[in-house]
Amino acid sequence: MEHLKSRTEKIDIRGLRYNVRHWGPDSAPTVFFLHGWMDCSPTFQFVVDALQQSWHVIAPDWRGYGESEWLSRPYWYPDYYADLDALLTHYSPERPARIVAHSMGANIAGTYAGIFPQRVAQLVMLDFLGLKPAIDDDSPTLIGNWLRNLQKGPPLRLFGSCEALASRLLERNPRLSEERAEFLSWNVSRVRADGTLEMACDPWHRIPSPAVYHIDDTLANWQRISAPVLLLIADYGLVNRRFGNDPVEFKRRTGSFQQLQTETIPDCAHNLQHDQPELTAAAIERFLSRD
Repeated sequence: MEHLKSRTEKIDIRGLRYNVRHWGPDSAPTVFFLHGWMDCSPTFQFVVDALQQSWHVIAPDWRGYGESEWLSRPYWYPDYYADLDALLTHYSPERPARIVAHSMGANIAGTYAGIFPQRVAQLVMLDFLGLKPAIDDDSPTLIGNWLRNLQKGPPLRLFGSCEALASRLLERNPRLSEERAEFLSWNVSRVRADGTLEMACDPWHRIPSPAVYHIDDTLANWQRISAPVLLLIADYGLVNRRFGNDPVEFKRRTGSFQQLQTETIPDCAHNLQHDQPELTAAAIERFLSRD
């Protein structure tokens, strides 16, 4: 399959070199695609290929991901809100943004859209409805765990070749085609100095956070979003795994949005952009306006 070619540029975002990927003509309506945790911008290639209309897709690699600058030390999550603000100021200073965001990207975009509702015109959240706090998520436990992990350093997951990585991707996701696994193995990894491959994500992202997660803080932000929101739920993804058997909590969370549409994408896991890119693209385009 021939893929729509992308182009990248490096820009300064808050003192870091950010890699930003573009698909489509600059003159087309703009939409921002924001990737999730331990991922990077090429993850959206199959969805972009399936779009039927002309769009200018802008997809940054978050700090510490892809070809953006890696810190090689722990990350502070609120930096992503400031990075998104700087990116939107750079690429869409006078116009509210259309945003399509997966998982962690949806977490960032949803919080941002509540803080600055005037800056977001439409928001598509791909398989994200907040985290489910663990029973032992108390501050002393989390901080102690964080400190112990700092002493050990981040775990490394290395592969001998792109073929080995592709095999691992197929093993973890039987819905992934061999062609797509091969594409991802080349485009979401990078070669180390010793010739081995690692995922194009700073391993320091794997250090568990020392911060306690409060869902009520997230809901308070969602309540402030004025833009229409589309929640695409992966049939076998994280939203259903976390809240499929808890309809009361599901309703509480979805009820936080002023304008929410929900749609389930069938026969896909959390990475619906890999498993069902055509259905995902069609749902996105039905929702987005082009004015």
